[in-house]
Amino acid sequence: MSDWTEIKISVDVKDVDSAGAIANMVVPYGIYIEDYSSLEQEAWEIARIDLIDEDLLAKDRSKGIVHIYISPQENPAEAVAFLTERYTAEGIEYEIDESVCRNADWENNWKKYFKPIPVGEKLLIRPVWEDEFEANGRAVLNLEPGLAFGSGTHDTTRLCLETLENHVESGKTVLDIGCGSGILSVAAMLLGAQSAAGVDIDALAVKTARENAEGNGFSQPELCYVQGDLTDKISGKFDVVVANIVADIIVRLCANVKDYMNPDAVFITSGIILPREQDVLDAFEKNGLEVIGRHESGGWLCFETKIK
Repeated sequence: MSDWTEIKISVDVKDVDSAGAIANMVVPYGIYIEDYSSLEQEAWEIARIDLIDEDLLAKDRSKGIVHIYISPQENPAEAVAFLTERYTAEGIEYEIDESVCRNADWENNWKKYFKPIPVGEKLLIRPVWEDEFEANGRAVLNLEPGLAFGSGTHDTTRLCLETLENHVESGKTVLDIGCGSGILSVAAMLLGAQSAAGVDIDALAVKTARENAEGNGFSQPELCYVQGDLTDKISGKFDVVVANIVADIIVRLCANVKDYMNPDAVFITSGIILPREQDVLDAFEKNGLEVIGRHESGGWLCFETKIK
């Protein structure tokens, strides 16, 4: 078996939770975080011991380290580029180190932790290798997770999926900005949308999205994906626009997203950490968007807005 790549991200301990949440966007099979800032307290609370290994006591308490693992089929450079962009956008100082990870069957090990999961009231996300599941009347979204963000388990994706349920119905058209794995636009089609379009600057994301669309029985022109910038590649107006990205990009999107919205359309945004809430709210106000819904989970926010 080919070797996996381990990526280690070192950040200030105050940023470790946010850095971990962003890192978890890169891979669908979990991450490992080293955070020794509360070592003695946690050792006592968990194991009721106060004798701790000297090597552990010597660890840097001011830093946290996030570990993720990239399969041989994927490109570590794509993951590093993704992390660099998102950490920079969120103002997180970081150092990234790559190394070869030998003698571990990560590819199979992580799959046993990713099971079919119900989301909201209408959807069930099913990893394609899981054949035993009960849909119980839910629409089944077949998903092949990859490097492209969007396994459905992350708070930001789940918030978007739950919010989409309230706005997508028969005849609606949907635009998915920064589509990642395509999970949101595929879900929109399963929820009854007439058509959907996704756009992403990352070629791997578009490739993964197209594969997931085909795996759920959708193809062009009803569901299409394009690589590139929103303004270069997309035209027309939509009933639902969704962007699960980061705060800085959402702030920039607010300036022209109305060009893609029908008069009664809804703009759903997620991927926003709590400390950036006011920045995003200011952008909504500045650009004539009214907040009609706010949802929070795990320190992440999702907003529903409409044109004032």
